Amino acid sequence: MGDWFVNVLRSYPELAVFLSIGIGFWIGPKKFFGFSLGTVTATLLAAVIIGQTHIQIDSAVKSTFFIMFIFAVGYGVGPQFIRGLKADGAREVLFALSVLALCLIVPVLSAKVAGLELGFAAGLYAGSQTISAAIGVATDQISQLGLSSEQAQTYANQIPIAYAVTYIYGTIGSAIILAKLGPRLIGVNLVAACKEYEAKLGGSASVETGEGIVSAYRMIEARAFEIPDDSDLLGQPVKDLMPGVRIYAERIKRGDAVIEVEDSTVLQAGDLVMFSGRRADLVGLLEGRLKEADTPELLNTPTEKLDVLITSKEVHGKTLEELSKLSLARGVYVSKLMRNMVELPLLPGTVVHRGDILTVLGSKRHVEAAIARVGYADRPVETTDLAFVGWGIFIGGLVGTLAITMSGFPISLSTTGGALLAGLLLGWLRTVHPTFGRIPGPSLWLMNTLGLNVFIAVIGISAGPGFVAGLQQAGVALLLWGIVATSLPMIFSVYVGHYVFKFHPAILFGACAGARTTTAALGMIQEAAQSRIPALGYGMPYAIGNTLLTIFGMVVVLVLS
Repeated sequence: MGDWFVNVLRSYPELAVFLSIGIGFWIGPKKFFGFSLGTVTATLLAAVIIGQTHIQIDSAVKSTFFIMFIFAVGYGVGPQFIRGLKADGAREVLFALSVLALCLIVPVLSAKVAGLELGFAAGLYAGSQTISAAIGVATDQISQLGLSSEQAQTYANQIPIAYAVTYIYGTIGSAIILAKLGPRLIGVNLVAACKEYEAKLGGSASVETGEGIVSAYRMIEARAFEIPDDSDLLGQPVKDLMPGVRIYAERIKRGDAVIEVEDSTVLQAGDLVMFSGRRADLVGLLEGRLKEADTPELLNTPTEKLDVLITSKEVHGKTLEELSKLSLARGVYVSKLMRNMVELPLLPGTVVHRGDILTVLGSKRHVEAAIARVGYADRPVETTDLAFVGWGIFIGGLVGTLAITMSGFPISLSTTGGALLAGLLLGWLRTVHPTFGRIPGPSLWLMNTLGLNVFIAVIGISAGPGFVAGLQQAGVALLLWGIVATSLPMIFSVYVGHYVFKFHPAILFGACAGARTTTAALGMIQEAAQSRIPALGYGMPYAIGNTLLTIFGMVVVLVLS
């Protein structure tokens, strides 16, 4: 039975790849003592074990899936990355660059001091900085060094060994340093700091008074009321009925006619009016003044809840509170704000940027009118613009093949580096001209996740036969120097962010996690803070970090070769 199974895997290596992924995604999310391996590391370890059976896989398989993954990475962070190149993101960009410089320098120095071979050094960098994409970029660069095929393969097989040894502390250590040690290093109470920052953005005040944009986001409903002869709501345009409170007159039944309300509409005695707003506001401000009416034909109005890709310059850079005062916000409510696949807190002072995904709800008429002004409806669809994906990867990869020779070494972006830059540019263009290049969220997730994990599985299976020997050769040094390479940049980031760049402690640790692209650390920080506020600092540094940490995989090879 055992020989039959091994022969099947050798004859059909594609089954070995998907077996690795299946095991990795089964074990990866399981928590042990509060931490999990993660799907990437679990897939790699499963692949290494399966690879002990000496399975041969065509290298084109890993290259194909990796280039798809790297394009998706660029597409996802493109809007934030391009915005960072402009003046409005200068402080965050400079902070990220400061941290990233150390994320490169410390692993390189650690590898030199430890006397690690080139492949181990590249893997140490990728694992300690938890940047899986650097494995592919480093492997590509090694293949361009003019080494013998045997030597190049030896170095390539060393990378996943060092990555596996250093990645676990890279993930856990970063989270502990930022969430637990970091606040103590600068003497702050993270929970109190987040409450203070939330109040600064208008959060606490809104919750206490029941007014403002935050209160309007919760428990939205529509109810009908009759306007009596002596109502104080008579004789004035509906837009002036209750200033400062997000309650909107949506429809009126006047006699047998149902009228769609405009800002200038004036209520009359006997009108039956459908109001929308937060339930607490409707109860507290209308129930005592008006008699509720049972009018199904008035309340039976089409409603929508849609994700909106923000593309408008009118919206970019404005806070939610500022947006709530624009005419486009009439009868429209926000339930979620996503940036780089991270949910941000909904507070009056939260700033909206182009490329953000805003989930809005309200009557279909008002939602459609608002979308026309702020962006592009990201409606649930099943299709991806594959022509856009294919041409983007092809042209980017083609540019990446162009090389220059310096000191006898050919230097190029490689096909993967070119695809990354193409993804960055096209992801940004999508926010400017959203009529082309659609990649739905689930499709982008699949390109990211499947692309990376197939690549990792092939790497692990190929490196499997020499994995144990390599681990015995450099395992202890990799572990110890991996701890150094992870810890020093994170500790430095806390101090420089607090004392040099003067970030508020509430967003400082999110910014540190973003620069190192460690979503696991952000989750632990938010848990320690008992707040989503730290996510406000995550977006811009993440976009810069995800791009540069990947490219640094090539730099490590060039510096140490």
